[in-house]
Amino acid sequence: MSNLVRGRRWLGLLALGALVLSLFSTLTATRAYADDPAAASAAPSDPVPDKTGAFQTTPTTYSVPGYTKPDPDKATTKDLATAVDAVAQASSHSIYSINFVWTLVAGFLVMFMQAGFALVETGLIRAKNASHTFSMNFMVYALGMFGFFVCGFAFMCGGLNGTAIGGPASLGGTPTLHSMMTVGSSVNGDSGWGLMGTTGFFLTGNGYDSAAIVLFLFMMVFMDTTATIVTGACAERWSFKSFFIFSIFVGAFIYPLFGCWVWGGGWLAQLGYRAGLGHGAVDYAGSGVVHLQGGALALVTAWMIGPRIGKYGKDGKVNAIRAAPHPDGAGRHVHPGVRLVRIQRG
Repeated sequence: MSNLVRGRRWLGLLALGALVLSLFSTLTATRAYADDPAAASAAPSDPVPDKTGAFQTTPTTYSVPGYTKPDPDKATTKDLATAVDAVAQASSHSIYSINFVWTLVAGFLVMFMQAGFALVETGLIRAKNASHTFSMNFMVYALGMFGFFVCGFAFMCGGLNGTAIGGPASLGGTPTLHSMMTVGSSVNGDSGWGLMGTTGFFLTGNGYDSAAIVLFLFMMVFMDTTATIVTGACAERWSFKSFFIFSIFVGAFIYPLFGCWVWGGGWLAQLGYRAGLGHGAVDYAGSGVVHLQGGALALVTAWMIGPRIGKYGKDGKVNAIRAAPHPDGAGRHVHPGVRLVRIQRG
């Protein structure tokens, strides 16, 4: 009981610290608004004058370089043509708003996969461990996202434009994420082999940008998928405190570093133009960054923890450990996921 109380105390202190850091980050962040012409003109830390969402602004005619509002009484034909062109350029940026919405919807769908993971893992273990496994599947989001928010996103995506790879064009290129820690000589305009990003901590400063925040959510849900693979491999094996520490480290350090090397413009992605190896490391849907990494972490942690108690006899014989029964209304035993589908179908 004392260990439980101590664990709850540490959990409360961690949550309080996260709340304080979040409030501090919010109060110290600099905001700019679309209806303020001065906001559209570049701030000192603004890398480009033409906004695509930077500093929480929406593209307007004022964000088009060289535009000044014409005087209705003195405007010439050339002034009016310039104004029409500025309106057209600003309107064309609505494609980024559409892409933002679709990226968020896709992220929400990936996030809901967590419910499926929880049902699968709980349906394959014994009843006495069901609440423990289900709790891990929900807590992994809070713990992993906390680490990703503090420094993971900065390490992974803070240097997207710090090498010649560049950020996602569909989100406007995320121009504010441009600082990368590198080693080696410069090639094709970069500053060396990218190791990890160095901007966007706590989503403040250059990370306080609409495109960066959309990218944060999208990358965060895949980070959580990586961490969740391990909760299934180690179900019924590890303590909650070990899971607690592991989840934070995955979100803050382990996943972001490898993610930076492949998806964040790092050295594996640079193998194409720097070493002549095709297009470098290309991972279209996370087979390496998410699933290979999650599988490797699951293999290592499961090997370190060992098998469940009672799985093998003294003679080495394998003993079957049956999952908990989940009877339906007719008395048949079904998997929780199958039962959920039946409930949804009525």
